[in-house]
Amino acid sequence: MKIVFLGTPEIACPFLNRITESGHSVCGVVSQPDRLQGRGMKLCCPPVKNRAGDLSLEIFQPRTHEDLSFALSELKPDLGVVVAYGRKIDASALAIPRIGFINVHFSFLPQYRGAAPVQRALINGETVTGVTVFWLDEGMDTGPVFASRGVAIGPDDYAPELFKKTSETGMELLSECLSAIAAGRIVKVPQAGGATLAPKITASDTRLDFNCPAAAARNLVRGLAAGPCARFKIPVNGRPSEVQVIKCSIRRSVPAARPGIITGIEKEKGFCIQCSDGELLLEEVRPEGKKPMKALDFMNGARLKPGDAVL
Repeated sequence: MKIVFLGTPEIACPFLNRITESGHSVCGVVSQPDRLQGRGMKLCCPPVKNRAGDLSLEIFQPRTHEDLSFALSELKPDLGVVVAYGRKIDASALAIPRIGFINVHFSFLPQYRGAAPVQRALINGETVTGVTVFWLDEGMDTGPVFASRGVAIGPDDYAPELFKKTSETGMELLSECLSAIAAGRIVKVPQAGGATLAPKITASDTRLDFNCPAAAARNLVRGLAAGPCARFKIPVNGRPSEVQVIKCSIRRSVPAARPGIITGIEKEKGFCIQCSDGELLLEEVRPEGKKPMKALDFMNGARLKPGDAVL
């Protein structure tokens, strides 16, 4: 069975490794084009392209639907495997592999269809999510399900931990599905139940609103901890400065100040900001233009004090 693998970011690389280690024939790898990144606008390769090179696999980086269809026609794969490719595959390309395309999605479909299922599950305070291997069709994560498996979300799981959990589960599930397909066992079960969406994270999604409950603020921090990170602004040396929050906890208390006020310090832990129903204890932050640091070190360096307000 000839497999073409489609993926782009780092999270897709272990899946490519697992497929090759399992003895399946990977006839080619498709990733998004190189992009300019960083302040220096250097041309950077997608992680999957680099991994494909390490594995001596042929790599394609189509820019158009027509380019993708041409590459697939040249490869003549039996099956396409998609993990975080990041681009929609049109009908002409979907029809090329003999068996079709399967996609690994980090949720229980039809819940959290879209680009950010792990982040949105954490932001919404879910305690359980899942991984689904499903067949691609022309819709957005709407195709029939091959298999799915649950993943528990711990109260202290942040995005990096949940990505690790779902990836490990996803690799196991994908291996089982590939073995079944190779043996001629094809499962296609229509998605059932109410669908929810997990759209791409935008800049407006990252803003912490201290008028919300402390749990909602912490869930935003958890969900965005792998980037772009939840953030707020506060005056530092007379000018607004953006602060990203990497780790935090909840402190239950009767609101003693209006939301957005620094209410106190916990020695060796961090400082608290008032929310609508309690306090958010900031433990690790990344100030504008600096590396991550302990929240207390930031507070001392910025000469902040109880009573100061966020912007």
